[in-house]
Amino acid sequence: MRRGRIGGYHLILAMLLALNGLATPQNAHAVESPIALQLVIDGFTKPVYVADAGDGSRRLFVVEKRGLIRIVQDGKRIKEPFLDLRERVKSDGNEQGLLSVAFHPRYAENGQFFVAYTDLSGDVVVARYDVSSDDVDRANPTSGLPILLVPKPYDDHNGGLVLFGPDGYLYLGVGDGGAPAEPARNAQDLKRLLGKIVRIDIDRAEDGHQYAIPADNPFVGVPGVRPEIWAYGLRNPWRFSFDRETGDLLIADVGLWMKEEIDFQPAGTPGGQNYGWNYYEGAACHQPVDTGVCDMPGLTHPVATYDHGQDCAIIGGYVYRGQEIPALAGTYVLGDICSGQIKQMIRTGEAWAISDLLATSVQITSFGEDARGELYLTDLAGGLYRMVDGNRASGV
Repeated sequence: MRRGRIGGYHLILAMLLALNGLATPQNAHAVESPIALQLVIDGFTKPVYVADAGDGSRRLFVVEKRGLIRIVQDGKRIKEPFLDLRERVKSDGNEQGLLSVAFHPRYAENGQFFVAYTDLSGDVVVARYDVSSDDVDRANPTSGLPILLVPKPYDDHNGGLVLFGPDGYLYLGVGDGGAPAEPARNAQDLKRLLGKIVRIDIDRAEDGHQYAIPADNPFVGVPGVRPEIWAYGLRNPWRFSFDRETGDLLIADVGLWMKEEIDFQPAGTPGGQNYGWNYYEGAACHQPVDTGVCDMPGLTHPVATYDHGQDCAIIGGYVYRGQEIPALAGTYVLGDICSGQIKQMIRTGEAWAISDLLATSVQITSFGEDARGELYLTDLAGGLYRMVDGNRASGV
């Protein structure tokens, strides 16, 4: 177990503390809020992600940490799982398990989707699967094709979000490999994919891989550097997202003892950003073990951070682009698993500010966005919630 208060622990420890009642969320009705949560359905087993397939079916796909993907349609859970990977997934410890699902931008035509999970050796795997040819509510379990494997030295800090960007490429967030304070500096090592955002083209295969490298990836042709890398210097980018209106990339990076941070990359700018870990935690010097000073040129510092208190592990969300909560338009919505607090980040000119939006009793593991831009979240205790206008519904 790591040193310090709950604010210094890694993401899954925060999950376990919350599950055991050691984190004490505030009462949901303590403050007036423009939003509320509405329970869609409960009874899941440690759900960690929810996604829309983008095929017009309005189904929601809920990822359970143990290795199942379940379908919710019209507020009801389809009895049989969409995909069962329990025999392939290591999910019994720390931040391991089935971590996310991403549907191909042309899923309605090709039936392809991608999952990220920790395999039985504890390594992070990205694999492609196909929907069944005779049942749209079932995947073909024999269609699995490993696309990418990232070896892991420890069982925590896996990241594990797969997400298609507006450019059609597949992005993967990978944690720094684990261990307190990450002494191996994996996040700064460009020969490894740990502590990185990876960007690959899954519609082509080249050089013996089941993917290709986009020609505009920042380290293409650089000797000794993994060309898959899009950005680096991250500790545990558990969740990130693209603004569906602008294409901007927002990365929520889980901190250690001091800060939770949000990193921002405007649409159209090239990759190659170094977000500073483990020289910096947030914008604060982390006192690296080799020099004891922070003097790294060329870093991209976070646009916003918040301190530990009741909060301890950031859960990145989305810029709200739906229609049902007008007061939230253009606001980046995020949360923290320890406090259950839903937060908002608003930009005014070049200044960014994070503030509390809604106190809940929910153990937030992830946010999700449906095809219309409405927001959902998953609760470690088993619930799937929808975010609604606070003037029209009571909170949770």
